[in-house]
Amino acid sequence: MNVLVIGGAGYIGSHVVKELMKNGHRVTVFDNLSSGLVQNLFPENEFIAGDIMVQEHLDQAFSKGFDAFIHLAAYKAAGESMIVPEKYSSHNISGTINILNAAMAHDCKRMVFSSSAAVFGEPQYLPIDEKHPTNPENYYGYTKLAIEQIMRWYDQLKGLKFAALRYFNAAGYDPEGVLFGLERNPANLLPVIMEVACGMRPKLKIFGNDYDTRDGTCIRDYVHVSDLASAHVKALDYICGHNESITCGLGSETGVTVTEMLEAARRITGKEIPAEYTARRAGDPACLVATSAYAYKTLGWKAQYSDVDTLLGTTWNAYQKYIRVNGTASTK
Repeated sequence: MNVLVIGGAGYIGSHVVKELMKNGHRVTVFDNLSSGLVQNLFPENEFIAGDIMVQEHLDQAFSKGFDAFIHLAAYKAAGESMIVPEKYSSHNISGTINILNAAMAHDCKRMVFSSSAAVFGEPQYLPIDEKHPTNPENYYGYTKLAIEQIMRWYDQLKGLKFAALRYFNAAGYDPEGVLFGLERNPANLLPVIMEVACGMRPKLKIFGNDYDTRDGTCIRDYVHVSDLASAHVKALDYICGHNESITCGLGSETGVTVTEMLEAARRITGKEIPAEYTARRAGDPACLVATSAYAYKTLGWKAQYSDVDTLLGTTWNAYQKYIRVNGTASTK
């Protein structure tokens, strides 16, 4: 298939592009490079420099004719979304509407969307499945839920068929070491830990140690980015083969606390990694752990690289390789 990957120069997007290529798809990347990297682009793919906030850019891209598209362009910092919701409203929600309108205008009606476990909020039961109530505790999660609702209307009214993939925490790097472009200004736990290990940050701040968990820190379900990439391709194949929309949770089915991840990182990197506990962050549920039974049943997908040692080992390898190639750990 001829696939447009919006946000394909980003962290998750570049791994999705690699997996699409591995499965024989023809890929075009659309990205404004605000967080994506030229380093993450593959020379055999066409690259379109464009912004989802500019309708003309999207219309020009979709006019090239695609069988399907994958949408990964979003602001994703949960804490920031509680401070500047207008930024997330504009880019995540309005930007997606722009994408959908351009896609519909050019008869591209197969879509894979990177949603989030943040749509659930504080869990009413664990592990979380697709039937769990949605009640986001942060505005980022709300934007993802709003987009899912918009896509359902476009399915009903315009014939869009989509796969909404509700990720838990994306982490890790390409096990083959091909992709090692570091995220700019990361807010997620693993890259922040690695920045401390590399001396880019003085210490790790752990937001809250008084949660009702086994060590007081938040529990999260970390999914290796290559596992997520595989799920995107399987989801694309599914909606094209079955002509129906699906919503899937994607998780490793194993919960890890922040402190446990930190201790494992110290072991794997051999670095001290200074850390301090600080106040809770608004919008952070105590525990998020998924079941991926539906994804396995529907897509034949199961996490393969999402154990703690592989998550941390591939991330540390990427940081070390980036430093060797660039002479610095800075992504500025």
